[in-house]
Amino acid sequence: MMNPVAVQHRKARLVVVGNGMAGIRAVEELLKMAPELYEITIFGDEPHPNYNRILLTPVLAGEMALEETILNPLGWYAEHGITLHTGSRVTAIDRVKRQVLTEDGCSAPYDRLLLAIGAAAAIAPIPGNHLPGVFSYRDMSDVEELTRSSELGGEAVVIGGGLLGLEVAHGLRARGMGVTVVHRRAWPLDKQLDARGGALLQKAMEDRGVRFLLDKESAEILGDTHVTGLRFTDDSEISADVLVMTIGIKPRIAIAQAAGLQCETGILVNDTLQTYDPRIYAVGECVQHRGQTYGLVAPLFEQAKVAANHLAEYGRMRYQGSVTSTKLKVTGIELFSAGDFMGGEGFEEVTLLDGNQGIYKKVILQDNKVVGGLLYGDTSIGPWLFQLMRDGTDVSAFRDNIVFGETHLGNSGHAGENQASRLADGAEICGCNGVAKGSIVRAIREQGLFTLEEVRKCTKASASCGSCTGLVEQLLASTLGGFYDSSPKKKALCGCTDFTHQEIRDAIIQQKLLSVRQTFARLGWRHPGGCATCRPAVNYYVRTAWPAEGLDDAQSRSINERAHANIQKDGTYSVIPRIYGGVTSPAELKRIAEVAERHNVPMVKFTGGQRLDLLGVKKEDLPQIWAELGMPSGHAYGKALRTVKSCVGTEFCRFGVQDSTHLAIELEKGLERMWAPHKVKLAVSGCPRNCSESTIKDFGIIGVDSGWELYVGGNGGMKVRAAELLCKVKTHDEVLEMAKAFLQMYREDAQYLERTAPWVERVGLDHIKAIVVMDVASRQQLAARLDFALSQEKDPWAEAVSGCLNIHAAPLRRIPA
Repeated sequence: MMNPVAVQHRKARLVVVGNGMAGIRAVEELLKMAPELYEITIFGDEPHPNYNRILLTPVLAGEMALEETILNPLGWYAEHGITLHTGSRVTAIDRVKRQVLTEDGCSAPYDRLLLAIGAAAAIAPIPGNHLPGVFSYRDMSDVEELTRSSELGGEAVVIGGGLLGLEVAHGLRARGMGVTVVHRRAWPLDKQLDARGGALLQKAMEDRGVRFLLDKESAEILGDTHVTGLRFTDDSEISADVLVMTIGIKPRIAIAQAAGLQCETGILVNDTLQTYDPRIYAVGECVQHRGQTYGLVAPLFEQAKVAANHLAEYGRMRYQGSVTSTKLKVTGIELFSAGDFMGGEGFEEVTLLDGNQGIYKKVILQDNKVVGGLLYGDTSIGPWLFQLMRDGTDVSAFRDNIVFGETHLGNSGHAGENQASRLADGAEICGCNGVAKGSIVRAIREQGLFTLEEVRKCTKASASCGSCTGLVEQLLASTLGGFYDSSPKKKALCGCTDFTHQEIRDAIIQQKLLSVRQTFARLGWRHPGGCATCRPAVNYYVRTAWPAEGLDDAQSRSINERAHANIQKDGTYSVIPRIYGGVTSPAELKRIAEVAERHNVPMVKFTGGQRLDLLGVKKEDLPQIWAELGMPSGHAYGKALRTVKSCVGTEFCRFGVQDSTHLAIELEKGLERMWAPHKVKLAVSGCPRNCSESTIKDFGIIGVDSGWELYVGGNGGMKVRAAELLCKVKTHDEVLEMAKAFLQMYREDAQYLERTAPWVERVGLDHIKAIVVMDVASRQQLAARLDFALSQEKDPWAEAVSGCLNIHAAPLRRIPA
């Protein structure tokens, strides 16, 4: 017979099924409240200790390693006397004997059981969903499999344009795959964005190379032994080497159901997170509370805290559901939405749209209270807005200024410099980890924290998705005052390295680094393969520094530059042959028309740059079309010279004072195939009436009676910028030399993806004038370096079309020497 004293002193046994973020957060909270109460055993399906599932996307994108996502290393379990079983799947719960049974025959008795078994990816019930090459996206094993598949390149199709779908699309695109997102609604992220916000997001993702097929319903996955494509209900198809389903999640409830626990969509729990068996609690994605299930981290952490409170036998807390907000974890895209952001009848709507800056803010009010909000491009007021919504604050006193944050209190601008310091102590700063402002401020003061990393380690704020980093830094600044080092920190190229753009360029020149891989190895890149940000940038810097010897890495270029054509939203391509100065001939027009007719090209359109665009071309038809056209590529797809637009000048126009047409042709032939940090557009106008819009081009020329006026740094895109006068010259030759010198200075000095407009603003027009205009020797050297670089460039289609010539083809037109 067991000794009663022994029984009295034996610790209660807590078994946790699930080693994920919700279950371990409950254990962490329990250890704070009652560290000696339980003997704890944890079972996890995966072979890893607890890691941050929020960071799956940076791992897939190659921006982080698995080791960097670990929240609780193995030593943490040992330190707290926790028995951890990794790679051990629990298959049954014996509620009579109070024990759990595992797939490998292990059993563990419990006095209290916490189920944190999460959710599984929903799989669309369509034919072919079993084929190799079809993936879900839920855990680290999915990331590892997708990473291996992405190494083979090819095309990836992501079914589902929600949060996970966009994140996996970003990750696969960063790995070098062509990616198309298929979504059944009219815009991506339709549960978190309205149509206007969805359009902004779609454009931002498309700028990163992700394509979209919207309003599409999947019917069948194609392939016999491996996925080859996807067919839609309208009988259209798209090819695929990899297909990822991100259409939602399904709470894992099988073992709970088999044990006789009440379940509907999820495991039913009350406000203490207790199931219908009082010895068993449940938290996380597997739970259904008051009819709701949750897939975001913040509600799961709220549940974990309440469950821990009752497991610790405090019994004072209640979980009453969560008000959730959403953030997208794609590098460079800021998005926040919460509550009822759609509005409609019976609601008021306050909006701000700054199309030039890509900023959209929308606040929904009812009875002068915030009931929902949507922020795109600038999310600095998100925590404040979220707090107003949770507290039910009457905002009538500052309703008109609400989209500007707390400007009614004297704070202004998008940066939100004093935003965090004005928030109440209870305001949530870090939604992922449920950390309030007061907790961060107390930790800074009481534990002597001085850096962002110290705050992350101590409080977990900013340690997950990172979107609250700016607010945490503001709290550091306002709390530490003069002790906080607010001096500007150098901005690294990306998360793969601590080096800046300029430091990398200097190293490539000084150490004669001739390839992307050599640069990564020599400069100690954190991730050997780099990421979508650094690969194309470093490839450009290598080719600019060493035009004759540098290796042009095709896999570091965008899909457009690899295919030498501009991909469209339906997966077809746009072909724009180079037509110098927009001047063509009847024979050339006839040849273009015949090629378009022969290949059933859906649309032929004149572009804004006076060129002909053949739209809707299939990828496999590209070589044959270029062979039959017999014309060089217009490089309309690349970070390169696009077109030199011109008016007719003195040849026909009665107002023309200079021959703009022939100068435009001369410039285009002299600069053809020039790669640059970003796209480059030129224009020549034959008189000050400026019909070619020269004053909103990267390099613009306007004819005047005495010669030519040269303008630089113009931009006619979303953020219009008038070009500035560089100088006046008299002859065509001077124009050509000035243009080459200016563009080579831009090529050598600007950061990759920096247009001439912000570059001119950054370095200053006076500095450019001193080198390009005033210093004759420097100007000539710059022009000579550009001539040498251009001499190393080849027609991108010359080799590709060599095997495609047929009786219809004309010889490729060459640039005269």
